Amino acid sequence: GIADIDTAMCLGAGHPMGPLQLADYVGLDTVHSILVGWSATYPDEQAFQIPPSLAKKVAAGKLGRKSGEGYYLWGDGPASTKPTGLSGL
Repeated sequence: GIADIDTAMCLGAGHPMGPLQLADYVGLDTVHSILVGWSATYPDEQAFQIPPSLAKKVAAGKLGRKSGEGYYLWGDGPASTKPTGLSGL
């Protein structure tokens, strides 16, 4: 799940936060926009393909910290520094 992925990257790779928490923190719309550009430039690169869960969340307005919900729940919205719960994929 979400927490497992993020925990693995924190413990295994020494990252201060996992990739899904970071995406939520930055903004899922921002991450989506970046991937749109990269996938257009590198259409054969699987790493730059837009994950269906990301596209679905952005379409639903679940943009991460800035909207209060993304992969995680952010109780104080944009003022949050840490998630308050899990939203799901």
